[in-house]
Amino acid sequence: MGAVAINETSFGELLRSWRQQRRVSQLDLSIEADVSARHISFLETGRARPSREMVMKLAEELEVPLRHRNRLLVAAGFAPVYPEREIRGPEFEIVRRALDKILAGHEPYPAVVVDAMWNLVAANSAAAMFMEGVPDELLKEPINVMRLSLHPQAMGGRLLNLAEVRAHLLHQLRRQSEMSGDGRLAELHDELASYTYPGVDLNVAHVPGPADILVPLRIAAGDRVLSMFTTIATFGTPVDVTVSELAIETFWPNDEETAAAFQEGFKPG
Repeated sequence: MGAVAINETSFGELLRSWRQQRRVSQLDLSIEADVSARHISFLETGRARPSREMVMKLAEELEVPLRHRNRLLVAAGFAPVYPEREIRGPEFEIVRRALDKILAGHEPYPAVVVDAMWNLVAANSAAAMFMEGVPDELLKEPINVMRLSLHPQAMGGRLLNLAEVRAHLLHQLRRQSEMSGDGRLAELHDELASYTYPGVDLNVAHVPGPADILVPLRIAAGDRVLSMFTTIATFGTPVDVTVSELAIETFWPNDEETAAAFQEGFKPG
């Protein structure tokens, strides 16, 4: 799929990989970091060692995820700065309460919380619609939301506009893989891209017209067609690896019929 996992171990190799991932030249990075391009070159080749402050500055300029900023620090000989706590631990109570309020407040519409791999962390009761009729194999922990969305025996078999939703989700996953340098996301992308749907032409997708605003999810639910769009929110100023990787995806009705179905207490299945 073209995404490159960041597997190098030395600081110079890691720095060069992230710079290339971001398609930033040594000169451009040096300008942003207020150092010479020569110094950036020396850091990448190992001829110079960075200070702790320089590692943090370069990581910030390259928008390196917190998990990988720790790797850069360790590779440069410094202790990690960003902790990675267990979300079920007592120190996460304030975060869990905030997530619970967001999920409950979004009822009667579905909402989920996922981690960096799109594994389900939490969900409200309305999100149960995405798991109705899904084989137990797909509901084993960790439940992957992307897999549920596209698997032929899950939502992939119920999406009436599968081709366009699939194209959008695969593009999103590919982009996320490239930005994070996480090879696991590349593997997930390739798995989802390999799914087949007998009788469905994946090359035929609706071309957005002048009246279109976004790509909805058009879901067959019994004798109804539910049309929804999603928004994704993250924590604005995380300094913890786990918190930085959480995302809240909320589903909203795209038409009055869908809104009415949920307001009336619609239950799938």
